[in-house]
Amino acid sequence: MQTAFIAGHAKLPSGMAAQNIYDTLTITAEIEMRYGVILDVSCTLATEHGRKFISHLLRGYSLNDGIEEPLKQLQEFYLGKASNALISAFKDLYKQYRLVLKTKQGE
Repeated sequence: MQTAFIAGHAKLPSGMAAQNIYDTLTITAEIEMRYGVILDVSCTLATEHGRKFISHLLRGYSLNDGIEEPLKQLQEFYLGKASNALISAFKDLYKQYRLVLKTKQGE
């Protein structure tokens, strides 16, 4: 099984605990490249509970099916202050994934 480690980034809103540590929020994912399945995912939210919640929410989705469903899950179930940053970081991760695929197809 071939996997890739891909990251997406977004600016954090002011007044968040995580902003005291980081200026940006990062979502990283280990992705199985044949089917685009997210095997593991982490993010730079300040609490372990938040990081585990995001991992549980996004793990198992195939990026080959697009990102509408995982974005819907983020919007519906993550109700914290970093919601928009998480969505933006996940969109950036997807953009990076598509770039990796395009590069691999050109090889």
